[in-house]
Amino acid sequence: MFIDLKLPPEKTSLVSFKSSLKESTTDHYRSIAVAVIISGFLLLGALLFFPALRPHVPHSGILIRPFQNLFQDTLFPLELLSDDEIILPPRWITERLQRRLPQCIIIGVRKSGTRALLEFLSLHPNIKKASDEVHFFDEEQKYSRGLQWYRSQMPYSFPEQVTVEKSPAYFITRYVPQRIKAVNSSIALILVVRNPVTRLISDYTQTRDNRLKKGKPVRTFEETVLAKDGDVNIGYKPIRVSLYHRHLRHWLNVFPREQLLIVDGDMLVENPMKELSNVESFLRLDHRINGSHFHFNQTKGFYCIRDGLNPQSDRCLSKTKGRAHPFVNEDVLQKLNDFFRPHNELFYEMIGQRFDW
Repeated sequence: MFIDLKLPPEKTSLVSFKSSLKESTTDHYRSIAVAVIISGFLLLGALLFFPALRPHVPHSGILIRPFQNLFQDTLFPLELLSDDEIILPPRWITERLQRRLPQCIIIGVRKSGTRALLEFLSLHPNIKKASDEVHFFDEEQKYSRGLQWYRSQMPYSFPEQVTVEKSPAYFITRYVPQRIKAVNSSIALILVVRNPVTRLISDYTQTRDNRLKKGKPVRTFEETVLAKDGDVNIGYKPIRVSLYHRHLRHWLNVFPREQLLIVDGDMLVENPMKELSNVESFLRLDHRINGSHFHFNQTKGFYCIRDGLNPQSDRCLSKTKGRAHPFVNEDVLQKLNDFFRPHNELFYEMIGQRFDW
């Protein structure tokens, strides 16, 4: 026997209402949960990709440039809020970011293309360059400040990046190799060389122009490089700088040959890609620099870094680079070539390679 229990109409409506209310409440909380999750992802995305939404911190003005330069081409560009505040990237990035002692030093030679090489290498995403010549190992006043000061002169970098500095005076300073080895015995060394006569003329030209700017008297190239008896003036320092083998022997007495890469400064002007590829291999880096990074500037007569499709936006070295050399008498050139020839042969034998000098 079945009993049909029928609730009064008003009770039936109440049960339906409670059931509906329960379902509605569940849906409501579910919607809130979904909204919270979505909002969380949106906020995370905003923090990562829209730097203006990130919290800012005071920094006393000392970290603006290093951080801005490091992140200018990444998803985490830094923005300057004021003279005293900067927007920082996510913490997981800054914890890996440090000033590191250089793993590679361009030791010379002066007026052989060291600045060009450093600027070209900075195109590689895994190379960070010191902007200025530090002269830590050759200047006593700076050396006495210690390694912490030296480190403070380096750019910020990640562990996978190679920090490079260049100070051409290192090459001709006898005690520098030992000092560098005491800091890092496995450091990579790069020496940029060019035809010693061409280097000599370039060195003279820079010194002459600097004296003219200061209103000081100057002598002609011939008067400078030749002694009164007509022989080559070995007392002239730029001539001694071009005697590469005399300086290099001090380095090879301290470092093995395989830690030193010789870069052809003349080829760096004519075909930079070949030399840059050699440097990438030497530093065990992927080959990331290519011909599209450069544009040959017909006016200056050398390659500039391409900053876009418009040649007028190319980034060239300063006006002091590529300055016109003075006319040199052919007899004087021949005398200089004859003087340097035996010294060049000693240099070739020392490094195990030859140049067309």
